[in-house]
Amino acid sequence: MPRFKMVDGVSIQLTADEETARDNEEAAWAAGENGRSLASMREDRNRLLAETDFYALSDVTMSDAMTTYRQDLRDLPSGKTTKAHVDGATWPTKP
Repeated sequence: MPRFKMVDGVSIQLTADEETARDNEEAAWAAGENGRSLASMREDRNRLLAETDFYALSDVTMSDAMTTYRQDLRDLPSGKTTKAHVDGATWPTKP
């Protein structure tokens, strides 16, 4: 199916070279899906770890449950290599 672009308010069909370039852009975007999913998981994990950082201060006694929770967070995204793995990941529950 042909694709079009707008130029000065006029719809113009893409040339063969433009179609190829667009196909390459879409393929590159699709190829990066796993990396974007893993990066998003790491950002969420880092935010959750930051929320509990004060438990790791020297003047605070961290419970075993909190130690386990933080370790489980640090273990993410270990073993996750695809968007499906990330989407199906089980996040630890904060004690």
